[in-house]
Amino acid sequence: MKAILISITVLACITAWLYHGINNLVKPLPKPEFDTNVYWGPGSGLDYKAPEDIVPFKIKYDQTIIDDLRAQLNRTWKYAAPLDGIKFQYGFNTDALKHIVIYWREFYLPKWSQRQAYLNSLPHFKTEIQGLKIHYIHAKPSEEARKQKKVVPLLLLHGWPASVRELYDFINLLVAVSDIHDHVYEVIAPSLVGYGWSDPATKPGFNAAQMAIVMRNLMLRIGFDKFLVQGGDWGSITGSAISTLFPENVLGFHSNMCTMYTPLALAKLFIASWAPERYLPSRFFYEHHFPLKAKFSSLFYEMGYFHLQATKPDTIGTALQTNPIGLAAYFLEKFQTVTGPGLNQQFNAMDKVYKLDPLLDNIMIYYLTDTATTSVRFYAENLSKEFLGLQLDRVQSPVPMGCARFKHDLTAALDWALKDKFPNLVHSTYYNQGGHFAAFELPGMLYINFQEFVKKVNLE
Repeated sequence: MKAILISITVLACITAWLYHGINNLVKPLPKPEFDTNVYWGPGSGLDYKAPEDIVPFKIKYDQTIIDDLRAQLNRTWKYAAPLDGIKFQYGFNTDALKHIVIYWREFYLPKWSQRQAYLNSLPHFKTEIQGLKIHYIHAKPSEEARKQKKVVPLLLLHGWPASVRELYDFINLLVAVSDIHDHVYEVIAPSLVGYGWSDPATKPGFNAAQMAIVMRNLMLRIGFDKFLVQGGDWGSITGSAISTLFPENVLGFHSNMCTMYTPLALAKLFIASWAPERYLPSRFFYEHHFPLKAKFSSLFYEMGYFHLQATKPDTIGTALQTNPIGLAAYFLEKFQTVTGPGLNQQFNAMDKVYKLDPLLDNIMIYYLTDTATTSVRFYAENLSKEFLGLQLDRVQSPVPMGCARFKHDLTAALDWALKDKFPNLVHSTYYNQGGHFAAFELPGMLYINFQEFVKKVNLE
């Protein structure tokens, strides 16, 4: 009898220990608190007083800079020939790259004044936030549109290796009147810190939480204390952080990259893989999440760049920043990959999906602003022990949330898992097409999805 009691006691202790451990691993965490005025500019910032002026900004580069780039592209470059029978399986095909470099040099650069004018077709501004000059587009609906529709402020966030250029077509739709939707938007689209024309942080530790603080402070500076947020890639990670840390400012958060990799989310994904029809609106969307082995194998295969940028960003950044053709190959390979398995081995895939001029606009932004290094440092900061320790995906946000899942994007979280983070998930959709750069590739589809989400937020 004594042995039975001891066994029961030991079993109860083990069960309690396991329950306590699992509960600590999966339960929501409290919201962390941050200093929202940390100085990220040069020097100590001890006597820093932030200027509050907002100044118009024009994209303008001297012709000598463009001529120098053309001279670099005109050099005799040494390309390793692709292996026999290989297209893009080993990275960006050098035969394809040669043709793009010729187009860049002979057709794109001679019309740079036109491309620069296009980039300036939306209004640009700069203001200083926490010691950093932040660049942003501020696109407003026309006065006629304001009379017809309700205007809502929207913070629109890009990712890597994209830039604000990714968002142009989407922005133009957002500020225009549509007969089938009730809202138009006053769009604030910043260059993320260290990207494009926004200053980089000068000290380590500038992760997605700090990016969220700067972006929220930018909106307050412009005059919006309540606003919507939309983003993909790092824009989604940053938007989620804003919604978590400052829910009082966010009217709703819409993402086209709804990933979650918490222990609980991964466990739910594994459980759902045994009976996906119970966790998906239709088996039609099975391939968005399953089979897990194929999904995680693909993720592992494509994440080499991520590991490099998360560990040695300055090494790869310097290699890219000093070599425009290397920069193009590295960036274009990412766009090529996410055209999807039906296209990503085709030589004309990117021209079909994005068109070359917009892609070269995007590369030019990184080249002209020297931000290859400062942009990829964001990976290292977000893989740091400090940021991972925050476990922001386990901090619930009450903000209304909408998720648009495009087929060839990273594996998105199931609603079952997403609701652990966003219990107020009001909009969840799947598309059997499209990839990671939805605003670039399918701006009309993303616009319709976003408008459907806003209707459910009930902003009246």
